[in-house]
Amino acid sequence: MRNTGPAAVALAVVETTAAGRFAEVEERFAPRLRAAASAETLRVGWETEIAKIGPVRAIGDPVSEPAKAGLVRVSVPVTGARGGLTVVMSVDDAGLLHGLRLAPPSGPAWEPPAYAAPERFTEREVTVGAGPLAVPGTITLPRGRGPWPGLVLLTSGPTDRDLTTGPNKPFKDLAWGLASRGVAAVRFDKVTHVHPAAGSAAGFTMADEYVPHAVAAVHLLQRQRNVDPARVFVLGLSGGGKAAPRVAAAEPSVAGLVSLAGDTLPLSRAAVRVARYLAELDPGPAATAAAESVARQAALVEDPDLSPATPAADLLFGWPASYWLDLRDYDPVATAAALDKPMLVLQGGRDYQVTVDGDLVRWQEGLARRPGVTIRVHDADDHLFFRGEGPSTPAGYVSPQHVDPAVVTDIAEWVSRVR
Repeated sequence: MRNTGPAAVALAVVETTAAGRFAEVEERFAPRLRAAASAETLRVGWETEIAKIGPVRAIGDPVSEPAKAGLVRVSVPVTGARGGLTVVMSVDDAGLLHGLRLAPPSGPAWEPPAYAAPERFTEREVTVGAGPLAVPGTITLPRGRGPWPGLVLLTSGPTDRDLTTGPNKPFKDLAWGLASRGVAAVRFDKVTHVHPAAGSAAGFTMADEYVPHAVAAVHLLQRQRNVDPARVFVLGLSGGGKAAPRVAAAEPSVAGLVSLAGDTLPLSRAAVRVARYLAELDPGPAATAAAESVARQAALVEDPDLSPATPAADLLFGWPASYWLDLRDYDPVATAAALDKPMLVLQGGRDYQVTVDGDLVRWQEGLARRPGVTIRVHDADDHLFFRGEGPSTPAGYVSPQHVDPAVVTDIAEWVSRVR
């Protein structure tokens, strides 16, 4: 690949990746990216996405914009036989990649759900946390004197505050829908989204990923004059739902927990389960290769000899060994059961990432003797609590949709009842 400018470099990277020459792309990695990812990491991510969208049919024109530290962010759209994706890269003036991720394709602009009433609330930008790892966020407050209950929203993965997925913003749906019903909310960009180098640093753990910013957001919400400081709850989706009990254990003032599709199966096994589901959904060489690659990396994560010295580039998602070692010692169900706090657990019946049989059953069994626990399944909902029919697929996340209004109602009514 010749270096003739960031856009040309990015286009060449996508073309080389599509040709399966992952080692050549790795040669473009800057040292920090090389520490977190490898040719094998790229192979797993690419083959997993290709299994979803089908063989590449077209590679679009790159779009460039300035980024931090003198880098240029370049987005290259890729069209497959059954869908698309966007390859987003941060490129320096030497043609080295400081960041590379596979994102959903751009689509129509988000439109408010019918259950949102903007005249009933206000929003403003806030900063969550302090110091070099502070992140931007949004606080949504119902109009009126209150005092209103409040929720801190925890996303999963290195995502923005809205959990933006294609044209959809499920966390913005939740915040606007809840505020329309008298529940305040704070949502914020994940530290791994704003400061991606932090997530690949040696020693980084799930506690580092969630707890400091979540606790800061709890305190921020408690300081609002029309919010009841004794009724600030933590809500998490997927990995955020898994982390919510850990946040409450760290911050005693949390009033209760809401877990949406909170996973309880070890994440390495869940990753293998998802890869195999996708391979069965759409059999073919790419899907089979992706499932095999995920299984290999998951085996390394589960190896008893895993140590902090194991390179992050060899492990699932490019996360450091410290993250996986920390997860081994964390049981979300046992942590929740030990808390004297009310809890609402919601699950989508069509969810293939976090499942009724594989994950929800552990919440049901572990919390069976705990008072103040409500567990409910929304049969028609997928992982993002979008309603649908038939088997859930990744394509369901990228068509314009909104969070099921029944889920918003469940949360708002439950939070309002808890005293």
